[in-house]
Amino acid sequence: MSDPKVFVVAKILYNCEVCFLELPDFNINREDLIIIETANGPEIATVAGVTHTVPEETQSGKIIRLCTEDDLKKRRENEDKEKEAYQITLEKIKDHNLDMKLVSIHYFLDDNKIIFNFTADERVDFRELVKDLASIFKKRIELRQIGARDEAKIVKGTGICGRNFCCNAIKNELQPVTIKMAKDQNLTLNSSKISGACGRLLCCLAYEHEAYCEIKKNYPPEGSIMEYNGKTVTLSEINILKMVATLKTEDEINIRIPLKELPPGRSSG
Repeated sequence: MSDPKVFVVAKILYNCEVCFLELPDFNINREDLIIIETANGPEIATVAGVTHTVPEETQSGKIIRLCTEDDLKKRRENEDKEKEAYQITLEKIKDHNLDMKLVSIHYFLDDNKIIFNFTADERVDFRELVKDLASIFKKRIELRQIGARDEAKIVKGTGICGRNFCCNAIKNELQPVTIKMAKDQNLTLNSSKISGACGRLLCCLAYEHEAYCEIKKNYPPEGSIMEYNGKTVTLSEINILKMVATLKTEDEINIRIPLKELPPGRSSG
């Protein structure tokens, strides 16, 4: 049996996008800076590790070479140009009276294309703006409308937990997060408590949701009516972290008991 194929996992520096790359014919190590091929041109990425599997429908890319001092110098020069271009673009957006928020500007390493990321509540007709920007910068121009979570991923920051934004630091793809995930984990449905800086539900709500659901399958659903010590009670809450259940009596008294004292399985409520 042949050895399983190895892929390099890397993260593009400018937008923290995770990519899966074919193993090159030269040595690379974790945290090395590399030049990779993208649909828009060469980009600098950092090596995160290796894997034997890639997500479905994901095409593996190629590593061109290790990053050089000249590449880093070019990146610094591009960052200076991005700052200058940002101010110019803000003025042009104002001139065209467009209801959009400019998030970031990125010059690709080969200097052939510029991407302008922006957010807007509705679709924006920016065709005239593109013509204006192309005449100023003399390069291929792409305006890309992104969502609030993508904005947080690019801008970066610190969450209420004190760690870097999940979308920026550890996540590969932005997966759907629902209010049901918060309910299943008995979290307070206060938007300020369960929302990130982007205004959307916290990414971390999805991390342990499956585990919560699996554990709760072993017990009656919350809201079930049952007998406990000769009293009719309602199962008001199952606290997975503390492994404690809260029962409420008919006279509104809360009783906390270990989960192991609950009857197993589902019961009718």
